[in-house]
Amino acid sequence: MIEQIGNVKMNLTYYTGEDQYSDGDIEDELLKIVQNYKDFDDVIKNDTRWPILYHLSKYREHIIEWYPFNENSDVLEIGAGCGAITGALSRNAKSVTCVELSKRRSLINAYRHQNSENIEIFVGDFNKMKFDRQFDYITLIGVLEYAPSFSNSNKPFHEFLHYIKRLLKPNGKLFIAIENKFGLKYWAGAREDHTGEFFDSIEGYREPKGVCTFSKNELQRLLEECMLGNTEFYYPLPDYKLPFQIFSDKRKPKVGELRDLIHNYDNDRLELFNEDIVHDLLNLNDNFSFFANSFLIIASVE
Repeated sequence: MIEQIGNVKMNLTYYTGEDQYSDGDIEDELLKIVQNYKDFDDVIKNDTRWPILYHLSKYREHIIEWYPFNENSDVLEIGAGCGAITGALSRNAKSVTCVELSKRRSLINAYRHQNSENIEIFVGDFNKMKFDRQFDYITLIGVLEYAPSFSNSNKPFHEFLHYIKRLLKPNGKLFIAIENKFGLKYWAGAREDHTGEFFDSIEGYREPKGVCTFSKNELQRLLEECMLGNTEFYYPLPDYKLPFQIFSDKRKPKVGELRDLIHNYDNDRLELFNEDIVHDLLNLNDNFSFFANSFLIIASVE
């Protein structure tokens, strides 16, 4: 079954009639906003709630818009949510196939980009979907950490990545954005992004809650075990959600470049030490990448 929103197709073939992921009633407000506004700057300026900023900020696109996509490429966006980066993908590729568990979130995405002619949104559980083609690029922006929530496998991350690898063209690229479990902000007093607990990830997650992030070494090892070990690591700051700087192993930050990174929009936090000073010392000792707050990894088949 296809539902048309402007030029956007919503494919409901795999939709069970129940949204399996939701941020709550705020999504009804978001739907009304995207139905009535084309530009969200004034909305964000007058409504300072975190979900409004997170879902509608144009700065979300920074994580991906810089990449030189092939304009004739096909992109699979897994976990498209409310469409924060769908527009950037749509502008830079021939076609964008979105996957999202929630119909309500998919409606927000569809209305937001209803003038785009190259977007199709599949609603439902990605693990149950069948695709008849492979893709040049696949994105997992804030998605990989939730793999255990939708799998009964004792190796959910491996299973998830093996399935994704089958959907990649031989020279295709996989984009993964995820928090670093050892991010400096967690040591300095920020709450873990998913559990809301202090020091949770750096203590190995005290109580399993269906979500798990990784260190750089753990991510590299996981991708190698899934034969996706040809990787480039990038370091978005303050983090991948609202990045204003993106560094790489070829261009790491210099002393004095990292300042005022203590922004925390969604939770209260502690300030246990001066992060500016610690960043400078980490850079001097070549330890920046271990303590980066989050990663963007571009991986391909070895």
